[in-house]
Order: sequence, then C-alpha cells, then structure tokens
Amino acid sequence: MMPEVTIEIGGRSFQVACQPGEEPYLLSAAKMLDEEAAVLAAQVGRIPEARMLLMAGLMLADKTASLQGRLAKAEAELAELRGAPRPDAERIEVPVVPDAVIDTLAEIAARAEALADTLDPAQAS
Repeated sequence: MMPEVTIEIGGRSFQVACQPGEEPYLLSAAKMLDEEAAVLAAQVGRIPEARMLLMAGLMLADKTASLQGRLAKAEAELAELRGAPRPDAERIEVPVVPDAVIDTLAEIAARAEALADTLDPAQAS
C-alpha cells in the first residue's frame, strides 16, 4: 500500500499518494508550490483551485527553466575550464645575497660601531 500524505496548497488540503520513502520529497515540492500559491493569493486574491494550481505550477516551471538555463551555462563553462590547458608555471626568482657580501657588510657595521664608540665614549654600551 502506498503511503498518503496530506499537503496544503493555497490554504487547501490535498491527499496525495506516493512511493514509500518519497514523503519528504513530496512535502518539499508541495511547500514550493504553496509558496507560489501564496504569491498569487497576495496579488490576485482568492481564485478557483484549478486556476491557482495551474498558475502556481507555471510560475515554478518558469523558475525551473531559468535555473536549468543557468545550470547548463555553468556546466558548459566548467567543461571548457576543465578542457583548457593548464597555464605555464610562473618562474619566480629569489635574489640570494652571497655570503662574502654579508660578511663584508657585517665587518663594515662593526667598524662603524667601533668608530662611533671612539667619537662618543659615553654612548658606548
């Protein structure tokens, strides 16, 4: 026996049968349809059940078609990116200061400090 689920669309209750385990999907779909029916009710007011269901279904179909178009475009862009060759690795050169230059700079700094100490012995540490 197929389970029956009570759904509410536009303030009206409906008994709908579904396959076992499909109840959450049915309730989710009914919620989307009910949201579209609420938009219609706010814009038009109370309308006959068949017309409300038709219009709400068409509004959902329009949204679905728009999303399918966006999805197809995104999938095409993704396929293009996946098929594109990878960019060449960028070569980055890091300058290296030779040890001899570092040693020379350290020696110059030591001489400058020594010279400064001879000029002002009170400042020597």
